[in-house]
Amino acid sequence: MTGGVVLFLALLGGAVFLLSQVLIVPAFGSDARTRKLLRRKLREIDAFDGQSQVASLLRQKYLRDLSPLARRLEDTPVMEALGRVIEQAGRSMMAHRLVALAALIAVAAFAAVLIVFGNPALALLAFIAGGAAPFVVIFRERRARLEKFEEQLPDAVDVMKRALRAGHPFNACLKLVADDMDAPIAREFELTFADVNYGNDVRRALLGMLLRVPSTSLMAVVTAVLIQKETGGNLAEIFERISQVIRSRFRFGRRVRTLSAEGRLSAWILALVPIILFGVIWVTSPKYLPPLLVHPTGQKMVVFAGVMMVVGILWMRRIIRIDL
Repeated sequence: MTGGVVLFLALLGGAVFLLSQVLIVPAFGSDARTRKLLRRKLREIDAFDGQSQVASLLRQKYLRDLSPLARRLEDTPVMEALGRVIEQAGRSMMAHRLVALAALIAVAAFAAVLIVFGNPALALLAFIAGGAAPFVVIFRERRARLEKFEEQLPDAVDVMKRALRAGHPFNACLKLVADDMDAPIAREFELTFADVNYGNDVRRALLGMLLRVPSTSLMAVVTAVLIQKETGGNLAEIFERISQVIRSRFRFGRRVRTLSAEGRLSAWILALVPIILFGVIWVTSPKYLPPLLVHPTGQKMVVFAGVMMVVGILWMRRIIRIDL
């Protein structure tokens, strides 16, 4: 019984931690609202040049290299969206393989806990935690990569500004950023330069980078370049002003994140206190909690408490989230 309770606490804590990683997002970063804004702006900017048809042709060429089953799986909208997230995380794994890996881990965890302890509730927690773990890793890597890109972008704009003032063409500016800076921004600019170098126009190449990196700051840079190519103007001066705006926005975001740190810490404490308190009571009074875990009503109460914890995490996320 002791081992089962310890495993129950571990699995419950793991499930809460995974949910916290997904739901309690930082105050500065990309969220669903930002992605929706970027998609709308892309449709407005790219209404007439056939970017979607080009992307569709490229995806069809990519799908032809897969097996029939993999092609059928990858051709679904859910897998396409998940594949974009994996690409934004800096990984090359195909979406259906990530789903298969998550399912395999979930089933293995469920079977192992059910065989060893014979408790369906523990096995269900293990199933949820095991299935969510690969996705949490991908989303954490994606968030860290996008934040790193945002941090590097002002320096990249400064590099392009100096290169333009030295007389380099815009394509060469992309190559200079790829050569002089570190990942992930170097990788994205290298792909964009290769896209232009192999025959695509600058407009489509920049919009492709914006699809790979859903960043509001990058959207400002891309929009400025596209407008300058249509109306003219001094692109170096435009980059100088954009760099100042991005740095100011980044400093403001850091300040907001610092001021909201107390709220995020409170959210973590409120999410973990029930589990820690459960463990303390179990250690100090071993005979107090077993009826709660053995009796059917007690098990329902534990499940209800877990659901309410998830609701509380969602509510705290909404309170502490600040859109910049």
